[in-house]
Amino acid sequence: MFGIVNTYRRVIALTGPLLPLVSFFARLPVAMSQFGSVLLVAETSGSIATAAVVGGTLSGGQVVSGPVLGRLADRYGQRPVVLAAAAVNAVATAALVAGALGGLATVPLAAIGAVTGASAPLIGPLARTRSVALAHRARADEGVVGAVHSLEGTLDEVSFVLGPALVGLAAIVAHPAVALGGAAALVAVFGTAFALHPTAAVTAGTRAQARPDEGGTDEGGTDEASTQGRTGDTPARVRPPGVVYAVRGSLALQGAMFGACQAGIAALTIQLGVPEQAAVVYAAMGVVSAAVGLSLGALPARIGLRLRWRAATGAALVLSVPLLFTDTLGPLYAVVTVLGAAYAPHLITAFALTERAAEPARLAESMAFAASSLVAGQAISLAVSGRLAEWYGPSASFAVAVGAAALCLTLSLVTRVPAARTHAPAKAFVPARVAPSPAVPDREGAVVYAGR
Repeated sequence: MFGIVNTYRRVIALTGPLLPLVSFFARLPVAMSQFGSVLLVAETSGSIATAAVVGGTLSGGQVVSGPVLGRLADRYGQRPVVLAAAAVNAVATAALVAGALGGLATVPLAAIGAVTGASAPLIGPLARTRSVALAHRARADEGVVGAVHSLEGTLDEVSFVLGPALVGLAAIVAHPAVALGGAAALVAVFGTAFALHPTAAVTAGTRAQARPDEGGTDEGGTDEASTQGRTGDTPARVRPPGVVYAVRGSLALQGAMFGACQAGIAALTIQLGVPEQAAVVYAAMGVVSAAVGLSLGALPARIGLRLRWRAATGAALVLSVPLLFTDTLGPLYAVVTVLGAAYAPHLITAFALTERAAEPARLAESMAFAASSLVAGQAISLAVSGRLAEWYGPSASFAVAVGAAALCLTLSLVTRVPAARTHAPAKAFVPARVAPSPAVPDREGAVVYAGR
């Protein structure tokens, strides 16, 4: 127990206590907007079909634009990209609320939904990228880097459990518009705070590193990036190794499991006459997933990512099979809750593999691609599995989840996973005009960044 506490103490020493808190609240709007938009449009239009169209365009906008925003953050830095995205997203979310309440037609509502999704400021992937940059700047060992991924994965899990729960609570107590209005306020306040946090300086972008007048060198003086900067060059695009594409496929399949489980749980609880239990069942799975994800920080670095990937996907397959034989509420709670123990380890390992294999200058883009793969898989699977559940019952949706888990395991078994990093970690950049932040030694004597 002391070991895991000490590990996370070192992570918080890297980021500062405020950054995880700010990034958590900045993630909530993404978790709230999908479910909230569907509830709001269904409530105001009286049409599930219209709600599905708006929700679909919102997801589609996020999937398409996510990697683009990631690429912009790699090039221009996180601060300007997040500031712009948060502002646009807050306005678009508020416009979606106003349009739905005003009885706007399906097409313009869908267009606003697409802008809302496209402007989602990618706090999860960017927070991972920033925290990893801080860890590498402090020359932290792989155990600490792994704990960074565990903490970020846990924050994601909790946000995606709490977000829909807040939307549901607002819909019961007041109106879905209240939830989406709250999402707009959250992204405006906490998205801006995330962008302006001093740690954003370590992700200033390749353009900033290429400007010698900024004084952009690390503690070791001139590096390769600054040498490129003297000639005005930008890093050439390097094709990602095969494991990066395999991980994106694995995350898409993980999203398919999420979507299929959502559809199956909803269909079974409706069939049992307790539809209100669906959100509670799904939340129980998320809570277990988050708890297991946080505990991964205690795993020693010698347990490699290849083994973790295979173990997580194997567990997902084994633990999902009982869903095929679940037809009452008690067993549904038990099976789904236990299944949650396999989800976070897979997600955390997948993002860790991405970070280890991707080109450092394209890390935010790679993280965004990974997150978009998850969202795309979930959206497609939810639509397909929902229709299958209508035709053949809940077990058909659960069969999709089991099939996706089997494909995940197959990918992890056939993909060659490099034993070490394929690229040297990028050295974090801090402009000369930014005063250095205080550094504190950890128990082992390594100097780490003390974020504010």
